[in-house]
Order: sequence, then C-alpha cells, then structure tokens
Amino acid sequence: FQRIGDLAWSFGDSRGRGFLLGATAGRTTLNGEGLQHEDGHSHVLASTFPSLRAYDPAFAYEIAVIVKHGLESMLERDEDCFYYLTLQNDNYPMPASPKRTKALEEGIVKGMYLFQGSGERNILHVNLLGSAVMMQAAMRAQEILAERYQVSSDLFSVTSYQQLRNDALACERWNRLHPTKKRRVPYVEKATEGHEGPWIAVSDYMKSVPEMIGRWLPDRLVPLGTDGFGMSDTREALRRHFEVDAEFVVIAALSALAEEGAFDPKEVGKAIAELGIDPDKIDPMDV
Repeated sequence: FQRIGDLAWSFGDSRGRGFLLGATAGRTTLNGEGLQHEDGHSHVLASTFPSLRAYDPAFAYEIAVIVKHGLESMLERDEDCFYYLTLQNDNYPMPASPKRTKALEEGIVKGMYLFQGSGERNILHVNLLGSAVMMQAAMRAQEILAERYQVSSDLFSVTSYQQLRNDALACERWNRLHPTKKRRVPYVEKATEGHEGPWIAVSDYMKSVPEMIGRWLPDRLVPLGTDGFGMSDTREALRRHFEVDAEFVVIAALSALAEEGAFDPKEVGKAIAELGIDPDKIDPMDV
C-alpha cells in the first residue's frame, strides 16, 4: 500500500469492486529483499480505506471462505467494496478445513475464530492471537508453553483486525446514538467472552495492527510485531530479530503472567536463558 495507496484510494472513491491479492506480504517472508520490499505496514495503511475489507489469512480454507463472501457481497448484495488479501510466499503445511459451520465462516469473515483450544485448562492460562505466517509461531508457542511451563492457552486465528475494529466502532456509534435501546455487542467481544487471562498477539506487521482491537479484549493485550526497517537474512533470523518467533511469544506470555502476579519473574528470566534469547539484543526500532 505504500506503493499503490493513491491508486487504491482512487479505485475505492470511484466505487470500484474486486480483489487485490498481495503475494509478497509480511516483513519477514521476503528474506532476501531487504527493506525495499519487506512490508510490515500495509495493513496499517489499508485500515484507513473506507470501502476496503482487508484480510491477512493463514490457511487455504480461510481464503476460500473470504473469496466466497467477497463474491456474494459484490455481486449478489451489490455492495460497493473491494477486498485486500495478503498472501504469503512462505511454505508451510495447510491443515484440513474444519467442518464448515456457520459459526466458523462467520468468524473467518468477521475477523477471528478459535482455531485450537487448550483442551484441559491449567491454573496458568493465556490466549494467543496469530495471523498468516505467524500462526506457525503461535502454534509452536502453544506447545512450548504447555510442555515446558505448564501454561495452557487458547489459540485464535485472526483473519482481519481491521474488520474487527470497524465492527466494534460501528456498534459503539449505534449504542451512543440509541441510548435507550439494547446495547449492540461487537463481534470481538462475543468471540473472546469467557476466555480469561492475558492476550498475546503475534503479527508479521507492525504492533499497531493487533492494537486495533486492544480496548475490546477482556484482559490486557501484549502485541508482538515487526516494527522497524526490513533487513536481508533468513526467515528464522529475521523473526528472532523482530522478536516474533515462537520463543518470543512464549516469553511475552510468561512475562504477562508475571506482571499479573501469577508467575515468578525469576522463572521468566530462566525461560529467557533456556530459550536462547539475548535479553540485551538491540531493539529492532533502533536499527
């Protein structure tokens, strides 16, 4: 969007419809391209377009649901909108589609759904939010938290922070102008109701993307994102540099629990050493 923002604005302003697919998405996926092409801010810019519906899907079945919904919106319901889907060039396994229920499809379209529950809930519990390629880091973090630190977690796939925010703002506006009517509940509140504990969000985009929904979550949000300039290196090295790999997700979760008084800060320090993280590494924003 840094490159084509004016064209996209003109397209929306002229009531254009269609799909814009970004196949080189994310700040850590084009590992050899450096700062010129590594993109951590398109979803920040896309959130400012009134008629644009921006999605950052993780799996093939999510893309199928979003495209189907887009076709129905633009062709059947005659809505003046267009869709932006960031697609990755990072190879990873595609899980089989869960049973196509109305609730699942609604979650994918509205912006989030529970991808993998914790099963048995432990005393220590957190909630993980992943998107696109970073679902892999969140999935691995879920395993590490359970196996090594006895912390259970519910993992959500967030397909669109923009759509969650837009819906919440629309509900707020309606409630403000209809004070005597029954309160409308934002979808993000419905989707997260009953999920206690801190929320750890990991994105291949800037931290301001998951921060879009922070004030509607039932507990504090800890956003992990790729703030800073792009760099040329392996994907693994870049994700460690930007502090968005599985190990950093684990430390963010343990630290959040420690700040709530549920986990010993000394144990967080031990985990940092065990997971091979340099606590004095340079801040990505300072490079």
